[in-house]
Amino acid sequence: MTATTIRCVLFDFGGVIAEEGFRQALVGAARRDGLDAEVLLDQAMDAVYESGFVVGQGSEADFWQALLAKAPLTATFDAFREEVLEGFVVRPAMLELVDTLRRRGLTVAILSDQTHWLDALDRRYGLFRHFDRVFNSYHLGKGKRDPTVFRDVLAELGCPPGEALFVDDSAGHVERARAMGLAAIHCEEPAACIEAVGRRVESGTD
Repeated sequence: MTATTIRCVLFDFGGVIAEEGFRQALVGAARRDGLDAEVLLDQAMDAVYESGFVVGQGSEADFWQALLAKAPLTATFDAFREEVLEGFVVRPAMLELVDTLRRRGLTVAILSDQTHWLDALDRRYGLFRHFDRVFNSYHLGKGKRDPTVFRDVLAELGCPPGEALFVDDSAGHVERARAMGLAAIHCEEPAACIEAVGRRVESGTD
């Protein structure tokens, strides 16, 4: 095995395996309430971390109160949650890629900054059976803003960083993964992302 051989692939969930339901729900809320969508997205990301919700140290109510303190939303939380869950539309082509990689003998996992909403989505759609492992910040107590999460996850998988590929729609998370020694792909569009993963796994080079 060469230093560039990939044998473990870590996929983000929202924005990679599925459409980004959290973002879509916030864009919808901004449109209804006459708010700047990009500002609301930043406020929501800050709220989900400040409340501790994304790392399992705060509740849905804590997150919602933190967000309402930043933005005058008119939606109820129950309606917002359902809009988030409905917005996470799974991309069949990405699951086909996951299944293909596993058939070839690679270890394939989710690494997502998500809450227990990801567990709810698995109950709806049976997502987790496609993966060898699922690493969710809500259960890990640590998210991808902390680059040591990559070290922890790879240690759990028994996979050296040089043999791991990380795929995420966040440029910041991709940069942190690369800084920890992983190969990484910034996934901005599904077809191009699938092609880039295949090329990286086949050739051993970017």
